[in-house]
Amino acid sequence: MAELRKPIPVEEAINHVWKHRLTGETEHVSITNCDNRRLAENIVAKHPVPPFPKSPYDGFALRSEDTQEANRHNPVSFKVVEHIGAGQVPEKSLHKGEATRIMTGAEIPDGADCIAMFEICQTYEEDNHSYMSIKRTMEPGQNIIGEGSEVSEGEKLIEKGTMINPGIKAVLATFGYSQVKVAKKPVIGVIATGTELLDVGEELQPGKIRNSNAYMIASQINRAGADYKYFGKLEDEFDSSYNMIKEALEEVDILITTGGVSVGDFDLMPAIYEELGADVLFNKVAMRPGSVTTVAAIGGKILYGLSGNPSACYVGFELFVRPLLKHYLYSDYAFLRRIKATLSDDFPKPNPFTRFVRSYLTYENGRVHAKLAGTDKSNVVTSLAHTTGLMILPGGTRGFEAGDEVDILLLDDQHGQRDFKAI
Repeated sequence: MAELRKPIPVEEAINHVWKHRLTGETEHVSITNCDNRRLAENIVAKHPVPPFPKSPYDGFALRSEDTQEANRHNPVSFKVVEHIGAGQVPEKSLHKGEATRIMTGAEIPDGADCIAMFEICQTYEEDNHSYMSIKRTMEPGQNIIGEGSEVSEGEKLIEKGTMINPGIKAVLATFGYSQVKVAKKPVIGVIATGTELLDVGEELQPGKIRNSNAYMIASQINRAGADYKYFGKLEDEFDSSYNMIKEALEEVDILITTGGVSVGDFDLMPAIYEELGADVLFNKVAMRPGSVTTVAAIGGKILYGLSGNPSACYVGFELFVRPLLKHYLYSDYAFLRRIKATLSDDFPKPNPFTRFVRSYLTYENGRVHAKLAGTDKSNVVTSLAHTTGLMILPGGTRGFEAGDEVDILLLDDQHGQRDFKAI
């Protein structure tokens, strides 16, 4: 694998991974259990909305032509022939000089073409009959919500791959989707490598660190919409590591390991890939952090060897793993959405490689500003707690100053975009 140790551009690395994308399976779940799942089909209107012409106000339905002589000095009277509320179906068609007392949301009776609100009408009783009068003319269609005025039957409302939120759930209920076709969540295996790793509950020991990467990656997997299976830690021993990885591949759709992908004496992943017969797509990327990210393919599955450094591991997941998960979940917008922001802090570091700087966004006077989330080193973990975006700083520059315009990849945005461009 030594000949592959030449760093390749970020965009080229992403394209290598993208060629191995797979569309996942689907399943139906109850509408009560579909929150935060991804739609596996387009949602279309099964009927027009509203399904019938209805009144937006409490008032009287009548024929506009009967009001043509009405004015302040000449009120026109109508005989009230029916009283209907929301959910009731009108039984009487209106003829000349007739009106229906109607409540908000009720269906417009045949013959009526406008609604006069209660506030502009006078009501009275005469000879045991109810009447109303009006002193102004009405126009055809006035105060009527027409059938299909919101949505036409067959109209596409929501694209497949969209995450179901409360508003989408309301749409599903409106059109009778009691069972919702969703993307089946892929299972992503997670393995942390390194003899130096302690479990979270263990006391610190000389030369040891707690295993933060596994928990971080598991959370990133959940945020992307997939499930994970944690197989535990691997010590720096070839046979046991190889056996665990080989067995894990049988149980998952994608396997992520963290650490062990460099060229140190105890970095075993390159040898394990070779023993597995995996096709290594790349093992070094011209980026910071995460240059030692490795991706391999075997038997229709992808193995990600992410850096053991927390921030490098984090960035590697967002750039290389997340797009495949989103595509697997039927999203056509698999890549992190990019926006422009104004840099709030100086960043004087020159770098020959593209840099992805952990940042958080603020909004001031209608503009988006990007601030550094903390110390920008690959081994730093604390800055990740405040990171809401990755600032893209192109390689070959001498640094950046506050006030410069920069590109930001949004981490918490659920919409994404269709492709990725390094710059």
